[in-house]
Amino acid sequence: MKNKCQIILAVISLLLCFGCKESTIKNPDTAVVSQPGSEIKMDGELPSKESVSLLFDEMDTQQATQCYLWGLPIVAFAEWQYQHYKTFNASSNDLVLYNTYDDRLGILTANATTPYIMTFIDLAANGPTVIEMPAGRTAGGLADFWQREQATIGEMGPDKGKGGKYILVPPTLKDFKADGYFIVPCNTVNMFFGFRALDPDPKTTETLLKQVKIYPYAQRANPTPTKVVSPPVGKKWLGIQPSGIAYWERLHAILQNEPVEERDRFFMAWLKNLGIEKGKPFAPDERQKKILILGAEKGQQMAMANSFEKRFAAVKHWPDKKWDYVMILSDPSQRTANYDEFFERSSYFYEAVTYSKAMMTKIPNVGQAYLGAYFDNNGNWLDGSKNYTLNIPANPPAVNFWSITIYDSATRCLIDNPQKNADLSSRKDLIKNADGSVDLYFGPKAPEGKEKNWVQTLPGKHWFTYMRFYGPTKAYFDKSWKMDDIKEVK
Repeated sequence: MKNKCQIILAVISLLLCFGCKESTIKNPDTAVVSQPGSEIKMDGELPSKESVSLLFDEMDTQQATQCYLWGLPIVAFAEWQYQHYKTFNASSNDLVLYNTYDDRLGILTANATTPYIMTFIDLAANGPTVIEMPAGRTAGGLADFWQREQATIGEMGPDKGKGGKYILVPPTLKDFKADGYFIVPCNTVNMFFGFRALDPDPKTTETLLKQVKIYPYAQRANPTPTKVVSPPVGKKWLGIQPSGIAYWERLHAILQNEPVEERDRFFMAWLKNLGIEKGKPFAPDERQKKILILGAEKGQQMAMANSFEKRFAAVKHWPDKKWDYVMILSDPSQRTANYDEFFERSSYFYEAVTYSKAMMTKIPNVGQAYLGAYFDNNGNWLDGSKNYTLNIPANPPAVNFWSITIYDSATRCLIDNPQKNADLSSRKDLIKNADGSVDLYFGPKAPEGKEKNWVQTLPGKHWFTYMRFYGPTKAYFDKSWKMDDIKEVK
C-alpha cells in the first residue's frame, strides 16, 4: 500500500509539472520564475544582478496596491473636502446642504430620499471648534478622517435632542477643558460633521439648519455667522477617490496634516519608497510615477473585487440569496481584539462614506439596516443595457420607510440618468399588487404602464443597488420577511 501511494503521488506531481511550465526547474542557474510584467533570472540560489532591480519594482508595486487599499477612507474624505472648499467655496465653518438629486450626484452611495447637511472642519486652521446644535429631532455625528465615528450628536447623543454646545479638540491639544460644553477629543486634525432632520417636513429642516452654528472657540464672543452653501447648479463634481497619480497627490497632501498612528507606521515606510513622505514635497521620479500609476490601477481593481464580491464570512443576509450586508465592519472603530479590519474597511470605504453605530443597529425599530446587491439571480453583474425586475413582498420590515437606490458601479455615486431619478421607496406613489407586494423595474426603457415603479439604467454601464430599511423591525432581524433576488427580464 505504501509503495502504491508513493507511485500515485509521483504521477500527480508529474502531471502538475506539465500543467505549470514556470515551476519546472531544470537548471538552477537559468531558472525563470514568472512575475507580473517581468522575468526573474536566478544565479545559482540568488537572483541575478540584473533581476534585483526588477524585484524591487515588483516589491514596490505590490506595496503600492496595498497602500491604495489602506488609503481609501482618508482619500475619499480629503477629495470631498477639497470639493467643498474649492468647488463650492465653502469654508471650514460653513454647512453644505445637499437637497436635490443633482446636489447628491457626486457623493459615494448617497441616499436619494432625505437631505444631507454636512461640513468638513479643519482644526489646524480653527483650533478648538464649537458646534452649537439647536433643540429638535436631529440625528448627526462626527467622524475623523479615517472615517471612525468620534461622537454622536442629536437625539442619540449626549444632548438627547435638547440642543447643546460641542467642542472639537485637535489631537495636538491635551487636557482641554471648558465648562458648559460637550468635549470631543479628536483623532485627526480634519473632521467630518453631518446631520439630518428626522422630521419629514422641509420647513422644520430649514428652521433647524438656520440655528446651527460652527466657529472657532477663540471667537466665541463674536463668532462669524455660519453660512449654508449648496453645490453649484449645473457644475459636475465628484467627491470620490481620484484615479491614477491624482490619488497619490491627494493622499500625500492630507498626510502632511495628520498624525501618524502606531498601526500605520509600516504603511508610511512603504510610501516613502514611493516618494510620499511627511514633511517633504510630492516629487516622485519617473520610476516611482510608473509604479504609483500601476499601483492605483491594480489597487482599484482589487478594491472592486473586495467590495462587489465580498469574501467575508456570513456576508449574506439570506444564505440562499444575493443580498450582502453593506455594513461589514464589526465596529465603527474598525478594530477587533486581535487585528484592525483592513479588508472590511477597504471594502466599505471604496463604495461608501461615513459609518456609525446607528447604521449597524441590532435593536428593532431604531437606526437603519443596509443590504447591497451587485448581481442578478444568476450571479451576473447588473448590466445597464438589460431589463430587470425585483419583487418587494408585502409588509417590508421598516418602521419609518424603505428605499432602494441605484448606483453607477464606476463612480459608486447615484446613477446620472436622463430620468433624474435613482431610487424607489415607500415614500413614493408606487403601483402595488393585490397582495400588497410591489414590483420594481430597472432598465433602459420603462415597461408600459409601470413608469412609477421604474429606474432608468444606462447601456454600457454596470450598476449596483442598496436596499435601506429605516427603523428595521423584528422581521428583518429574524429573517421572517424575505426578499427575492433581482431577475433579468428576457
